Amino acid sequence: MARSKARVYTCCALMLLCVVAIIVCVVVLVRRKCPAGTFSKAAVAADSGRCSEIGRDILQKGGSPVDGAIAALLCTSIMNPQSAGIGGGCIFTVMDSSGKVKIINSRETAPLKVNPDLLKSCNTTFQVTEGNKWIGVPGEIRGYAEAHRRYGKLPWATLFEPTVRLAREGFPIPYVQGLYIPYVDTSSTQLLRKLYSDENGNLLKIGDIVKFEKLADTLEMIAKQGPDVFYNGRIAEDLIRDIQQAGGTLTLQDLASYKVTVTDAWTVPLGEYQMYFPPPPAGGAILSLILNIMKGYKMNSVPQTADEKTSFYHRYIEAFKFANGLKKYIRDPKFSSDEMAKKFTEESFANHIRSLIRSDKAHDPQYYNLTSYVDSFSTTHVSVLAEDGSAVSVTSSINHIFGSKIFSPSTGIILNNQLYDFCGRADSISPGEQPPSSMAPVLLKSQSKTLVIGSSGGSMITTGMASAIMNHLWFGKSLEEAIDTPVVFVDSKNAVKFEPKFEKDVIEALEALGHNRQTTARFYNTVNAVEKEDGCVSAWSDERKKGKAAAY
Repeated sequence: MARSKARVYTCCALMLLCVVAIIVCVVVLVRRKCPAGTFSKAAVAADSGRCSEIGRDILQKGGSPVDGAIAALLCTSIMNPQSAGIGGGCIFTVMDSSGKVKIINSRETAPLKVNPDLLKSCNTTFQVTEGNKWIGVPGEIRGYAEAHRRYGKLPWATLFEPTVRLAREGFPIPYVQGLYIPYVDTSSTQLLRKLYSDENGNLLKIGDIVKFEKLADTLEMIAKQGPDVFYNGRIAEDLIRDIQQAGGTLTLQDLASYKVTVTDAWTVPLGEYQMYFPPPPAGGAILSLILNIMKGYKMNSVPQTADEKTSFYHRYIEAFKFANGLKKYIRDPKFSSDEMAKKFTEESFANHIRSLIRSDKAHDPQYYNLTSYVDSFSTTHVSVLAEDGSAVSVTSSINHIFGSKIFSPSTGIILNNQLYDFCGRADSISPGEQPPSSMAPVLLKSQSKTLVIGSSGGSMITTGMASAIMNHLWFGKSLEEAIDTPVVFVDSKNAVKFEPKFEKDVIEALEALGHNRQTTARFYNTVNAVEKEDGCVSAWSDERKKGKAAAY
């Protein structure tokens, strides 16, 4: 009898184990089966499909999101060299697998011998921004090194290999890079023009093979010898010599003394999410202000009628006009208090601004306390999300198209013109000070979701990101639809510019409310994002820059 009972218990136990095993298998299979167009593990969204693939390949080799982001940024320095490169600077927002977020800021700084009268030569016309006097101390490589030291998994040199190979062997000029090559066809940019000329002296065009052989040598040296060779070694000597021969003021001491800033992220609640972003001099505080103002209108679905759309965009435009008037408070906290910028992130401040917005009309420019400044238009962004939930949102820039247009022939590096960002936003510049920026690499985290998002496009960064975040999180659009939504840009003089696909009847209604409509030749806003929800990963790179994400 006892033996019979034992058999029964054993059978029951075995059956229970089988049931548990079946349940586990079903759960695993269900979790692994993600909808079409999504992936189960990780993704990279960069400005170029090739660069997204390089970042993804690094992840598949066991690299961290920082490893993938660095590899993708290095690739971008040759796929979109008009936007970013190692002659510029970047800001990382990094989340580890435990959810802890840090900011690694390696944006350019003013040189020790910065001209005290530099801001007197600011001009509001875009064409005059090239030249040696606007070059800031490049921080890009120091930023990569600090991020890799803290979060890297693969060897430093491994991250450089794909780009060194591409730069040395050459590749067909991508569409977007090709669009901007005519920008180097001026009398003051002969060295840069030579980089983009064939053996007969003709400018290269889209589809022609381009090589960055000198830059490949530089990247290979940094890969093998480490970042110090850029700041204290052979590259530093060659780079400074070329800059000084071009009339620039940077010195070896500027490079040797450059330091990265590592801080905690600033954070604000946004519905079910916490939004993490860099503090000043980055532009996250302005982005959070815009979102908090719009959140107060409690719109949870896409505006449908013409009246609803007009009301929504009128409020949105007004929010940006007030934000433009507040940008002068976004400064390097090492040189200026960030107390006012902190207020921008508070809901009470957003409520105050919202109370100043009339529903039936726009106001005269002085109502918004605007101080005119200069818009910038370049930059690149990479979003990375790994299997373990760790993530990176990183924005990099050399400022305007091809930066200062100063090319270092000894190193293959194109130098930034980042000091121009002080124009209209500061009365003076201190040595070592970082210029204000619209860059806002963002991470949004809820209990079950992670959104990694950021934008390029200089002053258009904020409108691109605000539009994408609202359309995705509040209006339920997919990442692709949210990013593709036509944007309205409010420039530094509060002129309102509409993307070509924007609805004409809404534009006319907004003009009737008193908004100063103007046209612009090109919209530079591009948003790249990766999201994880219920174990499935979505990724989208903005098609405005012909981007394409890569995932697995």
